[in-house]
Amino acid sequence: MQREGSAFSGLGVVMLKELSDHLTSVRMRVLEWLVVLVALAALYGAIQQIKDTTAEDPFLFLRLFTTSRDPLPSFVSFLSFLVPLMAIGLGFDSVNGEHSRRTLSRILSQPIYRDALLFGKFLAGLVTLSISLITLWLLVIGLGLLLIGIPPGAEEIARSFVFLLVTIAYAGVWLALALLFSILTRSAATAALVTLGLWLFITFIWPVLAGAVAQAFLPPDPRYMALGLQTPGTAELEQILARFSPSTLYAEVVVALLDPTTRALGPIYLSQLQGAVLGAPLPLGESILIAWPQMVAMIATAMLLFVVGYVIFQRQEVRA
Repeated sequence: MQREGSAFSGLGVVMLKELSDHLTSVRMRVLEWLVVLVALAALYGAIQQIKDTTAEDPFLFLRLFTTSRDPLPSFVSFLSFLVPLMAIGLGFDSVNGEHSRRTLSRILSQPIYRDALLFGKFLAGLVTLSISLITLWLLVIGLGLLLIGIPPGAEEIARSFVFLLVTIAYAGVWLALALLFSILTRSAATAALVTLGLWLFITFIWPVLAGAVAQAFLPPDPRYMALGLQTPGTAELEQILARFSPSTLYAEVVVALLDPTTRALGPIYLSQLQGAVLGAPLPLGESILIAWPQMVAMIATAMLLFVVGYVIFQRQEVRA
């Protein structure tokens, strides 16, 4: 009981200290303004596009997140690109920064356990990202209400709120990855470069390689190619491989949540369309069921990365 109380006390101290450092740091201010300015530009383009093209739409508010106007991509596209940068920017020097300042051994000489230190750093980063994303979400809803003039319905608010939670989980994956490399390397610059390189590979290169790997294992059927179609087995394997990227999982969840007419996140067969009214929106519960495997996969990935980092950190020498 005494150790548990001390562990919780140490966790709270570390979390509050790290949270205060994050919220007052220049780095966080730069990241926040970058995300806000870029998101506002995307939101402005979406609002102009909605005013120009949308007539009667039962989910008009959700279009704020997904509508794009050249040359700007959609709000969601910006988030999928910038949220990992924010998470990596907060986590790449969490542990190795303590090593370089020679403060880690002094911290652990206090009644603070290693697990409390690591978990407190991760929670502080996640809370910081959550505060930023919640503020941005409220800003989008407020500006949309002000500029469009139509209040969102309960279904739209619920879908956008679930989308917010998924975005926080997506940020948690990259934060856990940055924390892992902060543990593995003693140099903050090395951790940042490796994490950013891995992010670029997973996000932009791996989805392209997934198609090539799938075709190497399951060559396309010439009969389908003659019709301009993908071979079903090859397409399914390509999608499975692409889902090893958190960005792909996040994109699929976004499609299911913010487009209520989405009925599947993969190849659709005729048997799945029997009795379905094309174009009819699905209830929120069914949309969540469609995207549930991807949501669980993102949360499990964040937990796995954190556990690997925790095990490595427990075995490391921390003396200055």
